[in-house]
Amino acid sequence: MRILAAGDHFVRPDLLRAALDRELAHTGRESPELAELTLPWPYEPFGPVAGVREASGTEDQLIDALSGAAVCVTQMAPFTERVFASSPDLRLVAVSRGGPVNVDLDAATRHGVAVSFAPGRNAPAAAEFAVGLMLTAMRRINSSDADLKRGVWRGDLYAYEEGGIELSGATVGLIGYGAIGRIVARVLLAFGAQVLVADPYTDPAAAVADGVEPVEVDDLLRRSSVVSLHARLTPETRHLLDARRLALLPHGAVLVNSARGGLLDHAPLPGLLRSGRLGALALDVYDVEPIPDDWALREAPNVITTPHLAGATKETAHRAASITAAEVGRFVRGEELAHPANPDVLLAGRP
Repeated sequence: MRILAAGDHFVRPDLLRAALDRELAHTGRESPELAELTLPWPYEPFGPVAGVREASGTEDQLIDALSGAAVCVTQMAPFTERVFASSPDLRLVAVSRGGPVNVDLDAATRHGVAVSFAPGRNAPAAAEFAVGLMLTAMRRINSSDADLKRGVWRGDLYAYEEGGIELSGATVGLIGYGAIGRIVARVLLAFGAQVLVADPYTDPAAAVADGVEPVEVDDLLRRSSVVSLHARLTPETRHLLDARRLALLPHGAVLVNSARGGLLDHAPLPGLLRSGRLGALALDVYDVEPIPDDWALREAPNVITTPHLAGATKETAHRAASITAAEVGRFVRGEELAHPANPDVLLAGRP
C-alpha cells in the first residue's frame, strides 16, 4: 500500500512519516510505501482552490503526488472533484486539522473515499492563546510595550480612569463550548471569573457541573464584560455577532476572536471602538486574510492583532500528526474511524 504524506511547513511531512511509522509498526502487515509532498503553507497564505477552502498547493501538484496512493495524510492539500476523479486508487484522506475544509466531501463520497479529521488537535494551544489575548487587552500589555519601546513612560495608565480590569471577579462569556472553550473556562474559573457559555450543542447539566452557566447568546452579551468566541464557522454562525448583537455589550466590554473571522461582522467594529462601547478588541482571525492595506481597523483605538497564530505550537503539530496517523492505523486494521467526516462511505462497505 502506498501512503502520501502531504505535509507543509507546520505539520511537516517528516512529522507525519514518524507518526505513521510508530502507528503502523505493529500492524503485522507489510510496511507501506511512504511518499512525501511539501506544500508551501504558511510561507504562502492558504486560500480557496477550485471550490475547497483554506487549501495550499495546486490540484496538478497533488494529482501527480497521489499516483498509486491508497491513503493520503495532509493538513492543507486541496482535495477537489478533479483530484478525486484523477486518483482511482485513493481510499482514505486523513486530514490533520479540526475540520476537513480543504476537502470536497460530496466528491469524496461519490468516489468512495473515506475522509477523517483531527478534532481537538490545537485545543490546548488555542485556549492558552485566547486567555493571553484577554489579558493583553484587559491590561493594555501590547500598547504599553509599544509606547515604552518608543521612549514613552505611560505612568498615566495608573490613573483610575485609565486602569485595566481583572479576570478575578469578572463575568466572561464564551460563545462556543467545545474542546477549546472548555479549556478556556477551566483557566478562567481558576482566575476567579464567573463564566457564561452559549452553545446550542452543550448539555446544560454538564455545563453546570463544570462550574459554568449556560445561557443564550443575547443574554451572554448583555452580562459579560469580556466575550471570547470559540464557535465553528458554519452558514448558521456566519456574522453571529452582527451590529444588533454587538450593541448589546456593556459599555467598555472586551471582545476576543481567535476562532474564525467570519463569526464577527467587522463593519460596526471601528465605530464601536471609537465610541467606547468596545473597550478593546483582540483579533487573531479576520474576515479577509491576510488583512488588506486599507483595513478599516488599522487606525481604530485599542485593537490587538496577531496573524492567525492561536494554534501555532510545536505540540499542536505533533498532536495533529499523531491523531491522523492513528486514523490510518484504524483504517489499515479494518477498524472504524474515530473521526469520520463522511461516514456513509464506511457504512456502505467501501473503506
